[in-house]
Amino acid sequence: MMKRYDVIRAVVKDLNDELIISNIGVPSKELHEIRESKNNFYMLGSMSMATPIGLGLSMALEKNNDNRKVIVLDGDGSVLMNLGELVTVYVQNPTNLIVVIIDNEAYGSTGSQKTYASEVNIANIARSVGIKEVYYIDAKDNTDHIDMNEYLNKKGPIVLHIKVNAGNSDAKNIKYTPSKIKNRFMKSIQKR
Repeated sequence: MMKRYDVIRAVVKDLNDELIISNIGVPSKELHEIRESKNNFYMLGSMSMATPIGLGLSMALEKNNDNRKVIVLDGDGSVLMNLGELVTVYVQNPTNLIVVIIDNEAYGSTGSQKTYASEVNIANIARSVGIKEVYYIDAKDNTDHIDMNEYLNKKGPIVLHIKVNAGNSDAKNIKYTPSKIKNRFMKSIQKR
């Protein structure tokens, strides 16, 4: 039974210098444990803001002719809380943005309350607003078929809707203060 932790591990194994924005709380702790990097921006307390931050970053990189990809690790609860972010991604149309929506049908960082993701198809919502590159992956049983190389060479924006089982790992707290996370991430963006 694959959970969010397994998907994060599968997604980041193929990444190099891409910039990663991770969703609030537990997903950030899991990313930190799996692949700590100055190229990771760990969201600690702003639910439903990972994709908007990733969008802004991807637009800034494109404006400055920086060809790095921006990978957002988001969750179904956060995306459902701010569906307008998908519309904005479509309208702004950044070619270097990949939004990975890890759908465990739960608000994992706030007590694992059930979301409405079992009632709606987030991939279909992304398609309905006009995003062309939308993929649904069922990873409840295994993550072997998640190959980010397949998506890194495509022109975005790309939405990967990945269905997993609910449950949090026991990843430790992130050792950095919010200021340190921000400052080191900003330095990693500038050092190119």
